[in-house]
Amino acid sequence: MNKFEIISDIIKKRRTVKPAKMNGKIIPDSQVKQLLELADWAPTHKHTEPWRFIVYAGSKAKEFVQQHAELYRKSVPDEQFKKDKYEKILGNAVNLSHLIVCVMKRDEQERIPEIEEISAASAAVQNILLGAESLGIAGFWSTGGMTHSSLMKEFLGLNSRDKVIGLIYLGYSDSGYEGKRVIPVDDKITWK
Repeated sequence: MNKFEIISDIIKKRRTVKPAKMNGKIIPDSQVKQLLELADWAPTHKHTEPWRFIVYAGSKAKEFVQQHAELYRKSVPDEQFKKDKYEKILGNAVNLSHLIVCVMKRDEQERIPEIEEISAASAAVQNILLGAESLGIAGFWSTGGMTHSSLMKEFLGLNSRDKVIGLIYLGYSDSGYEGKRVIPVDDKITWK
């Protein structure tokens, strides 16, 4: 295979695998570090390198998921609390190996538009997911639950201009997943 075929294969095979479909096997921390090193090579305007990562491994990952669920419980009035949503958040801990909180750290001088820093941090997340696919690691980029809430930012000690880009759940899975696209690529392209 040439380089294009290799990267094309990785991109096309990458799939979202929810934590409930993970098998509980533990990823070596050294491989998670390799993924974060790939993330650090995302494109960045003016070298702001806005991506930051908080890594939870093993029991700490499970503890974070519990805290995430409790943030949800505390954030809604009793009459709006949804037990199934709470339990769904908790269920993410069962077979999890690592959890990475991905943060966009806003440039102090705000030299570039915020969207560019969000985009750069998102590209770093994609690098992690593609690297995980190449290592046979299952990943789930979640933006659900309390991810984008001010309570989560406060819990993580972030400042008001920073943003949580998402939570990446990592583990191994015994299942193979087929990908699909519902809109043909030609319907998404305009040539001029």
